[in-house]
Amino acid sequence: MKNIGRIVLVLLSLLSCGNHYQLPEKHISTVEVEHLLEDSLLNVRALEVVKETNGAYFLASNGKAGHIYNSDTDNSLNIVYPISMAPDSVKNNFRSLAITSKNGFGLSIESPARLYKIKKDEKKLVYQENHPKVFYDALDFWNDQEGIAIGDPTEACLSVIITRDGGNSWFKILCENLPKAKEGEAAFAASDTNIAIVGEHTWVATGGKSSRILYSPDKGETWQAFETPIIQGTETTGMYSIDFYDAKLGFAIGGDYTKPEANVANKIRTSDGGKTWRVVASGANPGYRSCVQYVPESNGKKLVAVGFNGIDVSNDAGETWKHVSDDSFYTIRFVNDSIAYAAGAGKVSKLHFK
Repeated sequence: MKNIGRIVLVLLSLLSCGNHYQLPEKHISTVEVEHLLEDSLLNVRALEVVKETNGAYFLASNGKAGHIYNSDTDNSLNIVYPISMAPDSVKNNFRSLAITSKNGFGLSIESPARLYKIKKDEKKLVYQENHPKVFYDALDFWNDQEGIAIGDPTEACLSVIITRDGGNSWFKILCENLPKAKEGEAAFAASDTNIAIVGEHTWVATGGKSSRILYSPDKGETWQAFETPIIQGTETTGMYSIDFYDAKLGFAIGGDYTKPEANVANKIRTSDGGKTWRVVASGANPGYRSCVQYVPESNGKKLVAVGFNGIDVSNDAGETWKHVSDDSFYTIRFVNDSIAYAAGAGKVSKLHFK
């Protein structure tokens, strides 16, 4: 009995607030890929989770939309595709999508760039821009009322449009209020992850001959630019994707999609809110990847990167990586710490990380 008492006391002391006892952290080591929709003509770079159903919504390069949702009766996944966004005579190539608690928003890339407000069966055109150089890359929202989209320069700065009224109207920020673009600086519409938002903080990843961070601390009211050490210098190099775990810790990935095996200086990390960046895992795989996302509830330690050469995971904030699948994807979004949706050429899938 005395020994049992001692064991109980030891267990209580380990579980007390003074010792902060925790179980060993579980690492991601494998992924199971469940293909939900396969179509050789499908090309998806715009994908977002629908929190209410743990499902997803996506937009394709053919101008169509798709909806993945859970059945109320047996909790099975249902897929509706294709969903028309505009008359067939209107040709949209969608690369950007954002979802608030009230509406969805889809943005096409080239002139005329069209931004639609999506609510159930209603699709309303809320912004259009005609310009020979117009090319929009990413879209995101700070809250239900305020959102931002970014695109390649049509003048001396990146294109930045803002809404403050729930997406009903949008205005373009004047170049005099934005950092001047460097020669050959633009952005990549590879995965709709050029923008990262935490609270009122906003980071925009540029790429090309110059690859920088454009940062706003106040939801797009003021801006400044920070240099990065990622590979850059040609039109196909630089950051393709950025994500922030909190207001300080962020990660960016890219490289050169024309040299997908190249892995030198294509992964960078910040711990000071994007002001300074450090190259990590240089000369080690993965090479070019089009999207990187932090795993939720991972203390900023777990990352997943996808691209047309497969899926890679890191359990140590990007210092080392493990290749877990050759399945090709352009973009990925997490539902929770073990389930994500991913999309790319020919498919939309559900990923189970273990």
